[in-house]
Amino acid sequence: MNRTYVKLKIRIPQEEQDLAADDLLAFGFDGFEQKEEELEAWIPEAKFTESVNLKLASWLDEQSDGRWQIVDEQIVTERNWNEEWEKTIRPLTVGRFFIHPTWTDEVSPPDCIPLVIDPKMAFGTGYHETTRLLLRLLPDHVRPGDRVLDMGTGTGILAIAALRLGAGGALGIDIDPWCYDNALENARLNAVSDRLEIRIGSTEQIPPDARYDLILANINRNILLDMAGSLAGYLAPGGILMLSGILEEDVDAISSHPACTAMERLAQSAENEWRALVYRSSS
Repeated sequence: MNRTYVKLKIRIPQEEQDLAADDLLAFGFDGFEQKEEELEAWIPEAKFTESVNLKLASWLDEQSDGRWQIVDEQIVTERNWNEEWEKTIRPLTVGRFFIHPTWTDEVSPPDCIPLVIDPKMAFGTGYHETTRLLLRLLPDHVRPGDRVLDMGTGTGILAIAALRLGAGGALGIDIDPWCYDNALENARLNAVSDRLEIRIGSTEQIPPDARYDLILANINRNILLDMAGSLAGYLAPGGILMLSGILEEDVDAISSHPACTAMERLAQSAENEWRALVYRSSS
């Protein structure tokens, strides 16, 4: 018997929908469909409690100052989410990487590093600007043997890309339990399982004494501001901090954070309204 879901239509600009979906996973939503100015989100009806509803309303106001609005709510039957993904995910080239799912047979160009990524329900396919920005920047900042931390790892795509570039090992952390199996499966598909560890949670999952040569964080503005100081404290001397998920108007807020002003800014990259920032800690 098919389960019933609550389907919400939320008015959100298309360029912000991937990051919104990443946050909605934490409320129990497990299916999404993007339209030009609307994000459709599904949650099992049993999980759509009054408490979740109240948290959702608070989150909408907090994240967008009221710009994001629920415009429709329906009860629907269960859908095959993997089939939905397979309709939309196609191979693409980003910088030095050729990204493709397992269900396509396209061959990587000879000058590209192939990344096999099956996204399932986790964030990080290479289709969003925030992911593409870091993928293009990675080859300039990964050194052989680097210890890598990937916060908000999603599918594991950024950690896996760093490992394919020669990093020695990586820890990927995400608040979404779905990411655990998905990221590990993608690590297996890319033959880096022995060098990638996945943990579910936030900064409390970082080993207290760990120091990383490269830290990646593709998350939204508010979370970046909350954890910037903590992440900077886990950098090894001369370590690199790469931040994405930043809208153009939020660059000043991020770059003026004390943790960032204490480091050297190496690069700022842009695609459409999105920005990525790269910092180096003092040696």
